[in-house]
Amino acid sequence: MVPISRGNDVNKAIDYFFQFSYVIYKRGGNQAEILPVKKLDRQSDRDKKRIQNVCLCYLLYLMIETRKHSLKFATLLSGLNKFQFSRLLSNHADVAVHTLEALSKKQAKIYAKVLKNVDHLPWKIVIIVDSTIQKRSSLHSENVQRFNHGKGFVIGHQWTNIVLIINGILIPLPPIAFHSKKYCRQHKLAYKTEHKLVVEYLNTLDLAHYIGPHSSKEVIVIADSGYDDKAIQKAICKRGWHFIIALKNKRSVKSPQQWLKTPRSSGWSQVAQFFKDQGRLAWETVCLEANSKQQKRMDVRIRHTTGFLKAVGKVQLVCSELKKRPDGRRKFLACSDLEAQPRQIVIGYRLRWGIELFHKAVKMHLGFEHVAAIHFCSVQAHVHWVYCAYILLHAHPPGVLESSLTIPEKQQNLKAVLANAKIANVLQQLTQIGGVQCYKDQLKQVLTGTHLPNSLSYHKLTC
Repeated sequence: MVPISRGNDVNKAIDYFFQFSYVIYKRGGNQAEILPVKKLDRQSDRDKKRIQNVCLCYLLYLMIETRKHSLKFATLLSGLNKFQFSRLLSNHADVAVHTLEALSKKQAKIYAKVLKNVDHLPWKIVIIVDSTIQKRSSLHSENVQRFNHGKGFVIGHQWTNIVLIINGILIPLPPIAFHSKKYCRQHKLAYKTEHKLVVEYLNTLDLAHYIGPHSSKEVIVIADSGYDDKAIQKAICKRGWHFIIALKNKRSVKSPQQWLKTPRSSGWSQVAQFFKDQGRLAWETVCLEANSKQQKRMDVRIRHTTGFLKAVGKVQLVCSELKKRPDGRRKFLACSDLEAQPRQIVIGYRLRWGIELFHKAVKMHLGFEHVAAIHFCSVQAHVHWVYCAYILLHAHPPGVLESSLTIPEKQQNLKAVLANAKIANVLQQLTQIGGVQCYKDQLKQVLTGTHLPNSLSYHKLTC
C-alpha cells in the first residue's frame, strides 16, 4: 500500500481545503461535512481517512490552472501515487456523487436565504436543462458512442446537465449519464432514452432540499428545442412549475378559435406554418442587452399570441428573430405562464446561455474532458469531481479575491496561495533544530534523483 502522506504538504493542502467550510457552511466545519463518510461505513477509520485525503487532493488538483489535468500533474502537486487517484475514481464513484449532491444543496441554501426575482422577471428559481458531449479519442472505452453533433459526428459520452440559477448564481446539480444500448446489455440495465431520463429526474427533484420552502409558481424550467417533448412539458406542469421551451418547426399547435371549432384530434398546424397564417399579428421590436462587449444592445422583433400545444394545454406562443436579419432563423417559444409578458419570455429564454458558459468553463479550465479511463464508472466519478471543483471555486476560497470574475483568475490566485504555503513550509523546516542539514540532505537526494520530497514538488511543477 502506498502511504497516504509523505510529508507536510498534503496535510497543509488538506488543512487549507477545510477552510472552505467557513465559506460553504458559515460556521466552520470538519472533514465529515465536506466529504461525508456515510457511504464508507464498511471501511475502517484508516481507510476512510486515506480516501478522504485522496479526494481532497484530487479536488485541489482540478482547481489549479494547468494546460492538461493529468494524473501525473496530480502526483506532482500532492506527492501521492497516481494509482491512488485511479483507485479513487474506479472504486469510489459513489463518494463523488454524494459529495456533489451535498455541496450543491449547501451552496443553494446559502444563496436561497433571500430569494430575488431573476433579472426583474416574475420567477425566482431557474432550472436549465441541456446536454453536452464529453469527447473521447477512441470507441474502445465503455459507454462510448458516436453522436451527430452539429457539423459532424463526435465520439464520446453524453451528459445531460441540470443547473439551478438562484440570485444570479449558477449551481450544477448531479448530471444524468446517458447509457448506450450496448452498455445496458453488458451491465443488465434497462435502456432509457434521454427524454425519459429527464422526466424521471424532474419527477424526483425535490427543490425543498436545495432552497427550502418556496412557491411552485416561482420556478421556471428553460430548455432548447432538443427537449420539445410532451412528456417533459407535462411533467413540468404536473409539478406546478412553468416552462419556456423552444419548439421544433413541426410541433403541432392550435389557435383558441380552432380549439373551439374543431375536434381534439384534428385542426392542428405546425408552429412555423401557424405563424405564417396569423398575418394579423403585428411585429413588435424588443431591445435587449447584448452579451458581447462590442455591441451594447440587440434588437429583436417578436410576434405573440396565445394558443394550445398538442397534448399539453394552453400556452403563450412567441415567434422571435433578429431585426437586422429578418431572413435568418426564427425561434418559436412556448411559455406555460399565461401572465408573463412577451418581453419577459424572450429575456427568460436568454438565461439558457448560462449553461453554455458552464459547459465552456468546465471543458476549458477544469479538465472535464481530461480523462483517460476505460471504465465508465471512473469517468462518472471524474465528472462529478469536476462539478464539485466548479462549486468550490465560485464559493470564494481563502486567498481568492471576490473580485476575480473568471475561473482562470480564481485558479491563478489559488495557485499563488499554495505556492506561498510551500515557501512557508520550507522556512518552517529551516528554523527547526537540524533543519538546515535536513534540507541540504533533501536537496542532495533531488540532485541525485533518489528521492523527490514534497516540499520541492510544487516548485518543480511551476518551473
